[in-house]
Amino acid sequence: MKCSVFIATSADGFIAKNDGSVDWLHTAGKPDAEMGDEADMGMVSFMASIDCLIMGRKCMDMIDSMNLTDEQWPYGDTRIIVLSNTVKVPPPGLKQRVEMYTGDIMALIQRLESEGHKHAYVDGGATIQAFINLELINEMTITRAPVLLGEGIPLFGKTAKDIALEQCSAKAFANDFIQEHYRINYT
Repeated sequence: MKCSVFIATSADGFIAKNDGSVDWLHTAGKPDAEMGDEADMGMVSFMASIDCLIMGRKCMDMIDSMNLTDEQWPYGDTRIIVLSNTVKVPPPGLKQRVEMYTGDIMALIQRLESEGHKHAYVDGGATIQAFINLELINEMTITRAPVLLGEGIPLFGKTAKDIALEQCSAKAFANDFIQEHYRINYT
């Protein structure tokens, strides 16, 4: 199964402030820039390429705190699996939208493959780090916001070994965000 990351960070590599907030994403750069057909910075196209989403519990909690309406829900009818060793039942607002999973990540991937899934979107800092250390992430799209937070929750943590990034490309947007795309080579 192909596993991909599509995530935003600050220019210094943080996915959120220490309290988990991401409000800086809405004020960084030029929020009023005319983005034309790039307003979503590739998210709609990416979502069309995946058939399931695997996220961490903290990511779920952040989404739950947004109290999104059906019209605001960004994931459509994509199957969402939330990894958690502590929470067994989703919050009431997400009960019909996510399923909880506790257990071995490799077993989850094998199960999803056996059910016909081919491309997973992996989201959430700790979850992305775990997938990288299991050598499961195939490609990453990182959109860097033009802001330095100085501290916060980093996208990357300790890796088991050096990991080569290949076929790198970058794109600048009118709002001063820069999107980097990488393929991962674990050998």
